Amino acid sequence: MELALAAAGGAEADRTLLEPLCAAAERAWLARLQEGVSEEDCGEALLCAAAFTAAADLEAEGGGVAAFSAGDISVRLQSGGENARAARLRQAAERLMEPYVRAAGLWAQGVEG
Repeated sequence: MELALAAAGGAEADRTLLEPLCAAAERAWLARLQEGVSEEDCGEALLCAAAFTAAADLEAEGGGVAAFSAGDISVRLQSGGENARAARLRQAAERLMEPYVRAAGLWAQGVEG
């Protein structure tokens, strides 16, 4: 949580939103783990990646959150593109977790063309 707060710029007012964002980011990273890889195998990379992802979610759209709900975590951001800082945070999270997770992109096996 403290890492996410620092990555997000350290505004104490962001803590309320960052807590559920961190939890949701951690669940998302755990869902992408490669077969046979455990949470413990990731060590601190998982915590850092979750913190960076949560900070990027907060930073996206210039921090413009349009709606937020706590039940089953739902965050809707205002329209527009993701800013460069949020993109860098996401890239850092991907690099940290790269040895442990399946690729996030779309791919097809055995498809001709």
